Amino acid sequence: MKDLLNRWQPRVLSLLRIVTAFLFMQHGAQKILGFPAPQRHPFELFSLSGVAGILELFGGFLMLIGLFTRPTAFVLSGLMAFAYFIAHAPQSFWPLTNGGESAVLFCFVFLYLFVAGGGSWSVDQLRGRR
Repeated sequence: MKDLLNRWQPRVLSLLRIVTAFLFMQHGAQKILGFPAPQRHPFELFSLSGVAGILELFGGFLMLIGLFTRPTAFVLSGLMAFAYFIAHAPQSFWPLTNGGESAVLFCFVFLYLFVAGGGSWSVDQLRGRR
């Protein structure tokens, strides 16, 4: 059983990265494209929301394919920490009551991916084999 788990660990790490990136990209797509749900405010590139949207969509895409996983995960982890303390923490101490639980979760998943890498199903892995 331990051998099976050890064999699948890099693949499940890749699945965590892919699913997280797919969910994360939706936040950027909403801010920039108004999809999959309409945005309340028009997109402004040179605003906090605009910069966050760009990082969410394009950083999320890099995470999805596993390209530059570690530096991208580091930046996105910082983005989510910043978002939590700017937008959520002033409303309440508890993430459940301030709406920041997804920001906290994304922050720590990206921090983990910064340390662990992208797994076996990533462009980084393919580039390392050459």
